[in-house]
Amino acid sequence: MLLVLQSSRLMQTANLILYDLTVRLRPAPNGAATPVRLIAIDEQDLQQLGWPLDDALLIRAIQRLDQAGAAAIGLDLYRDIGVGDAHSALRQLSRSNPRLVSVFSHVDGIRAIRGTPASRQAYNDLVVDPDDVVRRDLLFVRGMGSAMVPLPLRMLEVGNAGRPLREALQRDPAWIQPLQANSGGYHGLDHGGVQRMLAFHRLGSFPSWSLRELLAGQVPEASLRGSLVLIGSEAPSLRDGFRVPFAGSHSGRSLSLAGVELHAHRLAALISLQEGRILGLRAAPPWLNSALLVSAVLAGVALGEGIGALRRSQITVLAVAIGMVVATGLSLASGWWFDAASPLAALAALAAAAWTRRAQEQQQQRQELQGLLQQTTSTSVAGELWRQRELLLEGGRFPGRRLELTVLFTDIEHFTQVAEQLDPEALLAWLNRGMAAMVGPVQGEGGLVNKFTGDGLLAVFGAPLDRGTQLEGLAAVQAAAMIRRALASLNAQLRAEGLPEMRVRIGIHTGPVLAGSVGTPERWEFSVVGDTVNCAARIEGLQCNEGPSPACRVLLSGTTLALVRETIRGPWKLWGTLPLSGRSTAVEVWELLEKESARAP
Repeated sequence: MLLVLQSSRLMQTANLILYDLTVRLRPAPNGAATPVRLIAIDEQDLQQLGWPLDDALLIRAIQRLDQAGAAAIGLDLYRDIGVGDAHSALRQLSRSNPRLVSVFSHVDGIRAIRGTPASRQAYNDLVVDPDDVVRRDLLFVRGMGSAMVPLPLRMLEVGNAGRPLREALQRDPAWIQPLQANSGGYHGLDHGGVQRMLAFHRLGSFPSWSLRELLAGQVPEASLRGSLVLIGSEAPSLRDGFRVPFAGSHSGRSLSLAGVELHAHRLAALISLQEGRILGLRAAPPWLNSALLVSAVLAGVALGEGIGALRRSQITVLAVAIGMVVATGLSLASGWWFDAASPLAALAALAAAAWTRRAQEQQQQRQELQGLLQQTTSTSVAGELWRQRELLLEGGRFPGRRLELTVLFTDIEHFTQVAEQLDPEALLAWLNRGMAAMVGPVQGEGGLVNKFTGDGLLAVFGAPLDRGTQLEGLAAVQAAAMIRRALASLNAQLRAEGLPEMRVRIGIHTGPVLAGSVGTPERWEFSVVGDTVNCAARIEGLQCNEGPSPACRVLLSGTTLALVRETIRGPWKLWGTLPLSGRSTAVEVWELLEKESARAP
């Protein structure tokens, strides 16, 4: 996904927006403190002097600057084709004046003024980003001819009567940390030549005069003496503007800057570089961007996968992302621009991928847990089971555990006789109404309906969750009492409908069991086995020799009674210590009579 985002230039666009915002907010030096001066041809010049300008006017302007003592004069106007009768004189002036620099365009194939020595020719082509904004400066192209020098560097050489900066760049430009393909926030930058981020001075701060003011002698010579003067157009009608990382005063869009003023910013930045002062934002090297990206990838995986609670993982990732944003702001404030978008995107993408995988895994675990419990537990118990799933589940199933729990066993008395009276559809409806009357109380008291046994059910209290042996025993007996009341209401309805009443026997016993998942990987089933389960079933099936049993008979062992006797006051009836089939030890059996008391407060 990151490769897709980077190939779509989204990351670079985000980084460039951040760069532009920083450039706008950072204080910029004053252009008036530099020796750079402008003769800017404005709209009024065009109206008074005409366009294209006659070569004679350019000769007068150059001579005035020369007389004022300008150190270098850069004519940022194409004059490969003359205008007016003075073109030969302009060529002669360009050939003989050691301070005049004539521009050409390597891209468009426009030549400098004919006769200009190669040492005073310069190209004024600019490097522009994919969004048509000028942010970089092409300082020099190594290995080219003597004429292939950019305008700012040529102005500096002519004004200083030497070329130490070009020679330093020619030998080894590493000292200025030139841009590479992935420097700063760029991705796959065309970094031919020696490029660096352009350090802008304050907009409009370079001393500037119109051409008519220069020709009229209204420019103080002291302001021009020893200066580097650029002559060019700033008239909007000539459309010689370039977008720069500054917002317009009203639109908020990138501001358009005249080419001559843009060259002034380039020249001023080059002067600072020659003096050993690094202005503006510096682009971080590619290795730093790579290190930050790898760190963000590792952090996204570690935080997304390694923190147990999903919400805590999300909060942590958000905190780290905020920290990265703050660190980015501090870095930009200190003058370093790096790829901030890719690490943030990597952190978010990898963490989101981990959360998605975990959510899918949790959904699968929910389904597995639901399958294990076969929809036989209450919502509250299911929620608690889900919260404790990491403690209870291993490999998508319940491992075998020995537990002390209470088993409740039910069976419908005389079911065979009822089956003979009803057709299959009516019998199934009658049975399901009875099961609903039994399942509700079991789940309401936190029990688990472990399985249905045809005309009865097996419920456990204390597995898979255990609230304590006494509380689970109490819950089982309370569930039995609630089943009795539910059946009384159901039987009243059945009698009114002319259907057979439902008579149920309940057996309850507390003791140790082995609980866990039983089956195959294709179908696991949570099951409890052991003597306790058998005892509950045998207690339920005991026969009464003292007349007909009640509509809902509840028998429990003395072990269970000992857990609940102080809470449920009965009345209780002792059946005695009775032998149970398949068991060598007799069990004390009690009956909870129908006039039982409610749970004690």
